[in-house]
Amino acid sequence: MTALLGGIVALVLGLIGIILWWGDFVDILRGSVPLILLLGGALAAYLGFEELKDKRAADTFEDTSTDLKQEVETLKEEIKELKKEDEKPQEKQEDKSE
Repeated sequence: MTALLGGIVALVLGLIGIILWWGDFVDILRGSVPLILLLGGALAAYLGFEELKDKRAADTFEDTSTDLKQEVETLKEEIKELKKEDEKPQEKQEDKSE
């Protein structure tokens, strides 16, 4: 309840202040618009630069991912061959033990 009452009092005082000091309010507003534009433009430029950097990184990642996929496939084939070679000596050992 006190927050509601305090909010209403602040609203009324703010409205009275803008009416009484309208010229000063407009001066502050006029001075803050270029600053807001400057900071907003700097933020937009920074975010655009980061986006370009991310796109470049994603392109290089895709190139390396295809290379990695090919390497994984060759390693899988090598593992299959090694398993086949490993099974052959075991079969010979089983034959000898019988």
